[in-house]
Amino acid sequence: MPSKRSWLSRFTLAFLAALAPSTQLLAESWPQRPVRLIVPVAAGSGTTVAARLFADKLAERWKQPAFIENRPGADGLIGTAAFAAMRDDHTLLYWNASAFTLYPLLQQKLSYDPQQDIVPISITTENAFVIAASNRSKLDSLSALAVAARMQPGKLNYNGGAGELPYFFAGFLRSAGIELTQVPYRDATLVLQDLVEGRLDIAASLLNTVLPLAQAGRVKLLAVTGRQRLPISPDVQTAIEQGFPDGEFDGLAGFFGPRGMPDNRRERIAADIRAVAADRGFADRLAALGLTVRSSTPAEFTAAIDERYAKMASIIALIGSKPTR
Repeated sequence: MPSKRSWLSRFTLAFLAALAPSTQLLAESWPQRPVRLIVPVAAGSGTTVAARLFADKLAERWKQPAFIENRPGADGLIGTAAFAAMRDDHTLLYWNASAFTLYPLLQQKLSYDPQQDIVPISITTENAFVIAASNRSKLDSLSALAVAARMQPGKLNYNGGAGELPYFFAGFLRSAGIELTQVPYRDATLVLQDLVEGRLDIAASLLNTVLPLAQAGRVKLLAVTGRQRLPISPDVQTAIEQGFPDGEFDGLAGFFGPRGMPDNRRERIAADIRAVAADRGFADRLAALGLTVRSSTPAEFTAAIDERYAKMASIIALIGSKPTR
């Protein structure tokens, strides 16, 4: 006859066996309430539009609403820091890699720890950048820009955009031996206005921001900075095609989670993002905005961020200063 101890052991094992599936089910049931996506730029931006499209599709998979909360300011730093301080397991950050690749290089002390407070989940898009010229400049290629700038160093002026973009563009100009005079702007909307009017000669910008002006013949697109031409602007050559290999640069955006997010949840969310990104119709909607859909695992996103950090560090070392907007 079994002893009391053996019966107790069997009961304990049976209880643990019954508990294990329920614990696993609980871990897989996230989200249990609406998910908030912090987007640290103004509503109406291309980043916000992309975040909203992803949020809508993910909400369908999660069976919970996913809503956008814009927290603009300081090139995204304000919203990023606010997200890091929330520590809410139902709040995610949708932003580019600047939180890891740029801010730590520019500021000795941040209000968050980029190595601890924010964790990469998945890449979602690569933002296409372009180098545009005013019609008054009569430039039609990067080679023409280089020739004009070398004939009259510093005569032509430019604005390099926001975020990582002005650093990339300043580094590109330095490596190409092109000397332009930088013009900072407090209001980004005035950049394109001055480019159209000819008060600004050159601007580095997001493609979707300047493309309508180019299509209307009001400005000229000299090059896209991606690795390949874009379906939305197939006639515009890449900088690489024009013989400027240092002109390759994409804006890397994606989802981030809060400190302490379980690895299995990161993997699960990344898998959901990959499923959404695999939809051809969804990818086409983003392509119309100048965005190339790209998804990843958390490990792949982390590796891409590390690679971008090294690139930004080398650019800042090259230019030896911090360009203004």
